This record gives sequence, structure tokens and C-alpha cells, in this order.
Amino acid sequence: MTTLQSGPDSVYDVLGIGFGPSNLALAIALHEHSARSPDGEALRVGFLERQPRFGWHRGMLIDDATMQVSFLKDLVTMRDPTSDFSFLCYLRDRDRLVDFLNLKTLFPLRIEFHDYFEWAAARVAHLVEYSAEVVAVRPVTEDGEIRCFDVLSRDPAAPERLTVRRTRSLCVATGLEPHLPPGAALTERVWHNSELLPRVEQLQRSGGPVRRAVVLGAGQSAAEAVDYLHRGFPDAEICSVFAKYGYTPADDSPFANKIFDPEAVDLYYGAPRDVKQSLFDYHRTTNYSVVDMELIESLSRTMYQEKVQGRQRLRMMNVSRIREVEAHADEVEVTVEFLPTGEREVLAADLLVYATGYQPQGIADRLGELGKLCLRDDEDALQVGRDHRVATAPHVLADIYLQGATEHTHGLTSTLLSTTAVRAGEIRASLLAHRGLRQGL
Repeated sequence: MTTLQSGPDSVYDVLGIGFGPSNLALAIALHEHSARSPDGEALRVGFLERQPRFGWHRGMLIDDATMQVSFLKDLVTMRDPTSDFSFLCYLRDRDRLVDFLNLKTLFPLRIEFHDYFEWAAARVAHLVEYSAEVVAVRPVTEDGEIRCFDVLSRDPAAPERLTVRRTRSLCVATGLEPHLPPGAALTERVWHNSELLPRVEQLQRSGGPVRRAVVLGAGQSAAEAVDYLHRGFPDAEICSVFAKYGYTPADDSPFANKIFDPEAVDLYYGAPRDVKQSLFDYHRTTNYSVVDMELIESLSRTMYQEKVQGRQRLRMMNVSRIREVEAHADEVEVTVEFLPTGEREVLAADLLVYATGYQPQGIADRLGELGKLCLRDDEDALQVGRDHRVATAPHVLADIYLQGATEHTHGLTSTLLSTTAVRAGEIRASLLAHRGLRQGL
């Protein structure tokens, strides 16, 4: 169902491409601005999402997995604690506020936070069109200046029909895509962990035996996949392969966590390139290739209990790398090398899971012609302003905002939830300011 107007006569102030948590937070910020604005002063906004409904890492919504950020870093609270789109308002609406408070935790279940996102998305559904895959963005030139963009989208179920919407600004938040090792190929028995739950469900329905599963990766998602498969297939050996000696605990100490403060973004943005790199390297352990200590300890206890019982199903293949993968119809052969000695072992497995993280989707790759209008620095990275607006050629008057692909300019929080609400407020303020400039105010 089309919820947004289309055609060159219907010009939007901003169109968002993608509707995950980042653009959802922006939709809420713009919705709240419109609710407070006199008639005629509200921005005209819309969002396009290729999924048929809201979804955020659905394949990893393990039943007992918890968030790694505080519920106060929801879609609105850091921007406006009085907003009725907060997680606490969601709990009140679901009649669970007292129950949650009695848990004495800052970290909700991941499935509950996903339900919160869905609850918020439903309240701004009039701003979104789902099943709308953006296939192209074309500049609209007037008097030698690019003043608007035409955004072409299609319903994946009817790819022959294109819808065109014109906008003065874009906000690109297409999220992350699964990262795979070079040469890796996904099959019925080789998955990325982003598909873990539906793949496991499909395998369990088929009734096929699982005698051994291999998981590659050393981060939180890898450890969660190991734990989930170990519990879900009680007769299988679960092999965790990673190059480290052991899982690295996530650094969530108070001082380290200050790298996620809104003020830290200002400092990072204005710092010299070598300082940015140092800060990134120093604080990688707050987010990358790290695991919550509680899960590390749980897996360690499980391994010890199995040793005591004489039946060890959980196997940590540390200081190791996967060197070869050969997929067959009924199994996958995984060659694992133990790095200190070079010794190799071939594992006959029923499935292999790559828990190898994600990577940003590039503008140039996703939107073609649009990427050619963006300015780049001497390392070929996009130039992005503090207000998350991409620097463009002088003749481009239409604006492009980025959410999620700005680690090189805005730091570690770029792809995380920590400053999502604040960033939405900053983009809203920039959109309003630029609209005022266009109107000559």
C-alpha cells in the first residue's frame, strides 16, 4: 500500500532511505516537530524501506539475549527526556513498567527492545512506505544547479513498476550488510549469523541431524551463536574458531564508556586524523570483537562441566583460522589451521556459521550517480559535516545526510545506538536551518 505521495509536483523536504533505528529516530524527531509547528511550517517528510515491515537484526533475536546499551539510550531520551516515544512510555503502554523496574537492570531483552522499535514505528507509520526498494537517485537540475533529487523505488513483488518521488534532501540510513571473509560463499549449510534463527528453525523443521557445527568469529554475535547452537542441538559438537587466545571481554567501564557520550563526538570530529585513529584503536574493545563477561563465564563453566562429565561438546579452537571450506550436499568440510604449529584439522560439519560482523553500505555502491556528487578527502573517504551532511560539489544545493557510515568523521558511535537520538535531533536542526536558508530567512 502506498502511504506517501509521489511525482515531481509533490516535493518533500526530506526523504529517508532505509527505516532502521536511525531513520526511525529521525522520523520521530520530525513528527514531534510537526506536531508543535503551526500549519505550513512543518517539514514534509517521508521514508522508504525495502523490507515489508519494520525489522532490526531479526535473525539474531535470541530469546535470552540482552541489549548492550542502556534502555535510556533509546530513540528519544538523550534528545528529549519528556518524549512519549521513550522506552519507559512503551513499558507503560505494555503494562510492564513496574515489572521492568523490579528487575533492577539497565539492559532489556533484545526481543523486548525490538518490540519497542516496532511500537514506535507503528506510531509514525504514516511517514513510511514499506516494500519500497530504492533503485536509483537522479539529480534534478535547474539553471545549472542541482536543487532536488528524484528517488526511484519499486516494490520487490512488482519490480516492473517504478515510483518517483522528488525531494530537496536525502537522509541515507541503509544500515550495515553482512561481512564475509574473502572468497566465502553462502549455501544451505554455510550461513552468516544474521540469518541464524530462521536457518536453525528451517533445519529443525527438516529433521536433519546436526552432529557438528562450526562458528567462526570472536565477537559477541559469535559467542551468542555458539551458545545458542550448543543449547539448540544437544547432541552436536559446537566448534568455536577464532584467531585470539580467548574471547576478549567488552570494556564497559564508566570511563571507557564516555567515548559514547555526545560530547565525545564533538571532540572526535575536531581532532587531527592521527588522534582520531588513536582514539579508535584505544577504544575498539568497547564494541569490536569483544564479548560480555557474563557470557564468557557462562561458556567457560559449560566447558568445565562437560569435562567433569566426560562428554565435551563445546570446543574452543583458539589461535586458529579457517583455511579451506568445501561444501557438499550433505556436509561441509572445514579445514582449520592451528596457527602456532601450522597443524591442520579437517572438520566434517553439518553447518558453518560466519559470525564475522558487518560493514557499511557505500553510497556510491548503493546509489550510483549520487556518489559522484560527493566530495572525498585524500584517503577517498566521504567528507561529512558535523551536522552529518555530506559535502558536495558547489552546484549541488540539495542536501545529503548520512546515518551510520561516518566512523571516520564522527567516531565509534556512528553505527551504534548510543547517540541515535541526539543525532536525529542534530539532523532535524540542520534540515530546519537549511530550509530557512532556501526561503531566504
